[in-house]
Amino acid sequence: MDEKKKVREIVVPGEEIKQEGKPGRGVFVENGKMYSEYLGIVEQRSGYVNVIPLSGCYIPKRGDKIIGKIVDLAPMNWVVDINAPYYAPLHVNDVPWRVEMGDTGRYLSIGDVILAKVSNVNELGQVWITMKEQGLRKLEGGHIIKISPTKVPRVIGKSGSMIQMIKEYTNCKIYVGQNGVIWIAGSPDDIIRVIKAIRIIESEAHIYGLTDKIKEFLERGE
Repeated sequence: MDEKKKVREIVVPGEEIKQEGKPGRGVFVENGKMYSEYLGIVEQRSGYVNVIPLSGCYIPKRGDKIIGKIVDLAPMNWVVDINAPYYAPLHVNDVPWRVEMGDTGRYLSIGDVILAKVSNVNELGQVWITMKEQGLRKLEGGHIIKISPTKVPRVIGKSGSMIQMIKEYTNCKIYVGQNGVIWIAGSPDDIIRVIKAIRIIESEAHIYGLTDKIKEFLERGE
């Protein structure tokens, strides 16, 4: 328990980091000491000390549909980057395949992208995810972009109206994760149009008439 608390230490900008390891992301060194660049959470991985910023990051909730990327393998699980302060384990019991111990790499490899669901979050912020539900699967090919998770509702729109309109105008297949990760598949030109539309939504999420503006943009075929 003490070790878990240590790994999940929250630091403020300029605060000295006393954990041992090489300086990684979000860390700077001065006079031989490591300091945090952000308000964030200290993470130790592969001998490096990183600080993951809290501002604007995704805070997982049970039931969220998310898009994640496999970053590590173990005999009975995969480690998944879900765009949150911590990575999430995906256990072999939570996938739709029968996986033998040590055979995880046969089904999902480092770099693979998956559509999954948050199955549980405990009081320490540890997250578990699952793919054992209809529609959850490995996403082949496509292009990934990230937005602020707070802008996801605007990208989806009321009853899915915004994202459905973008799909219809671009003929792209699009999945929007509640963790701010978006997967897009289609022709290169159509993918670019989708990305431009999403960036407009992201930067102008606060304005009225945004749906009409996006519709006009898509109709121009830019």
